[in-house]
Amino acid sequence: MRRLPGRRAWRRTFASACALGLLVAGGAAVAPGAVAAGPAAGRATEPGPYSPPAEPTDEPAPTSPPPTVEPPVETSGPAAPPTTPTPGTTTGGPVPSSGPPAVTVAPSRPTYSPPSRPPAATLAPPATAGVKVSTGDVTLPAGYWNSASTVVILNVTVANTGTASAGVRLSYTLPAGLTDAGTSGCAAAGNRDYRCGQWTTAPGAQFSTRLRIRVDGDAWRNVPLAGSVRVTATGSAGTASDDEGFAVLFPPGPPVPGITMSAGEVSFDAEGAGTEFLVRLGNTGRADAEGRVDVLLPAGVTVATPPAGCVAVAATRTRCELGTVRPGRTEEVRLPVTATAQALRSAPLSGAVIGRLDPRHGADRRMQLSFRITATAPDLPAAVSPPAPVTSPDLRPAGRHPARAGGRTALGGAADRRVGAAGARRRAGGGMVAAAARQHAADRRRGDRGG
Repeated sequence: MRRLPGRRAWRRTFASACALGLLVAGGAAVAPGAVAAGPAAGRATEPGPYSPPAEPTDEPAPTSPPPTVEPPVETSGPAAPPTTPTPGTTTGGPVPSSGPPAVTVAPSRPTYSPPSRPPAATLAPPATAGVKVSTGDVTLPAGYWNSASTVVILNVTVANTGTASAGVRLSYTLPAGLTDAGTSGCAAAGNRDYRCGQWTTAPGAQFSTRLRIRVDGDAWRNVPLAGSVRVTATGSAGTASDDEGFAVLFPPGPPVPGITMSAGEVSFDAEGAGTEFLVRLGNTGRADAEGRVDVLLPAGVTVATPPAGCVAVAATRTRCELGTVRPGRTEEVRLPVTATAQALRSAPLSGAVIGRLDPRHGADRRMQLSFRITATAPDLPAAVSPPAPVTSPDLRPAGRHPARAGGRTALGGAADRRVGAAGARRRAGGGMVAAAARQHAADRRRGDRGG
């Protein structure tokens, strides 16, 4: 009778369980720590979880088959050595302290960069004081000839051109026939001078003020007239000042029938070079009249060379005779004028022209007018001349001699050739002496060996 296959399977399972129990018992007796290591090794080699064998019973239950895995791929060469774990990777067991230190990958060599040079310490420029003033002119309207006095406005602009805050004070000087008409914050200081209060200004600030000026009805008799304005800035950076003149300009008059007159403006460049001044005198009457003009100039402005018919009657006055001026005709005269440096600094200035027509019968006709004199302020950068090159005797070019800077002369060339020949002879003589000394030493050595 055939045995049932279930009993054979049970017997094999029972035998395996007994053998495994004996092995476990024996290992525990020899090395107690091995029992704990066994499951860890089993887990490391078995792909699936480990299940301890069940104790045998009378009727063991059937077990499921173990899961299948792909067989390992066979390789012809030896297995590759284990790689050293990179830093930061944990392994299954602790690293023994008695072993060599773990090998770490050397960090990449840093790229060397030279230390950057610290920026040079910049010193703040010192604070500076600066101020600038500019003015208009006192220009009288045509109604001036019908009034006992006229009040006009003089505009003044002040700018703090420094780099620090400063207190700015203003003062002005008026010519004869002009007085202050009650400008707020200003008072007379004597000698036709007036002073005003102080403004506190920030760097770069600019402001304007208006001065009220009264012009007397007879002031025209004292032409030419001009005044000046001065400002002073005081602060922690020091004191600075500036001034500018202004002209007093009267309209043509007093109005007289039968005569007209006009004049141009005089404008100088920064050098005060000569310019031309044009005056015209017209006869609007019914009869012929002899014409004459007088040109009055301020100090420092003169007529360089009076043209024909003109003559200097004073340092600042030139008279020109125009001859007969027929009715309805206009005569003109051109005068070359120049200015001194002081006059240019005082500009703008004013001059005056007095015209006269004297008919053969009746009273003469006379009128005058004012004209403006200006100058272009020099605004050129200071020219700095470079230092002249200095040649040191120790730094002259090679092969050159100061006495032969222009080239080698025949005498110099012969001298150089003589020096070269003498040097060659010295070198040849030195070589002969050295050869004789070597020969003498060789003879002595041979004599010593023969003895």
